[in-house]
Amino acid sequence: MFDLLIRKIGKIGLYLNAVLGFTFLYLPILILIIYSFNASKFNAVWRGFTLEWYRQLLQGAVDSTVSDAMIWDALKNSLIVAGISTVLASILGTAIALALERYYFPGRNILEALLFLPIIVPEVTIGISLLVFFSLIFQLIENLIGLRLVLGFPTIIAGHVAFSISFVVITVRARIAQLDPALEEAALDLGANEWRTFRRVTLPLIWPGIFSAALLAFTLSLDDFVITFFTAGVGTTTLPLFVYGMIKFAVTPAINAISTLMLLASLLLVLSSLSVGNWGEKKTF
Repeated sequence: MFDLLIRKIGKIGLYLNAVLGFTFLYLPILILIIYSFNASKFNAVWRGFTLEWYRQLLQGAVDSTVSDAMIWDALKNSLIVAGISTVLASILGTAIALALERYYFPGRNILEALLFLPIIVPEVTIGISLLVFFSLIFQLIENLIGLRLVLGFPTIIAGHVAFSISFVVITVRARIAQLDPALEEAALDLGANEWRTFRRVTLPLIWPGIFSAALLAFTLSLDDFVITFFTAGVGTTTLPLFVYGMIKFAVTPAINAISTLMLLASLLLVLSSLSVGNWGEKKTF
């Protein structure tokens, strides 16, 4: 009887801990979404429900200092960076995943360990190390050939590829591990070369995993602030950097509206990634 009571108390404690944990994580986000519909320009007081801030984001100026052109330029920069870095990370990550899962080569264990570093190491450390690396490389190039390079889109994209490629490799490799090697062996036995086997057999089977990994990489790149902050140059302000610049003046419902739209876009991408992954698993089995 006493043991049963202890187990019930322990179960209640676990539920309570879970509720408190999720409340701590998601209550601020919920408050942000609610106050994006606040009629007041100041978040401290609720003045009623309005869609004015969303209308201004789509049609006109947010306030006297921030125009819709500035917002859309920042969004365009974010989409350019996210799109290019996603394509590069998906191609390189898929190739690395295939190499790690299908072949054994010298340094394989070292490569596997290195791929986990961007996931484990804090983003601020990655951002600072990338900034130092680019500064040294640019200085070396200038000393050797006299060409002066500065931070910009290429450095942001390289930084995003560096940290998102690990997520692509893990996602695609998990998909490859579920495949039956007999399918590829059968294609080779029937006369197909390795490239034809990959194009006709392997790629269609792992495509849901690649697409899911690409959506995840796109989401990570679109929302990234820390690494972008250290690798961005003049004229390459992304949407997260733009929102951070707005916060320096005042936290208005316009900022909440932008953040809510970014949150919605990220949520849709993540749900799409999970749906594609689950669909691929059901199709395989």
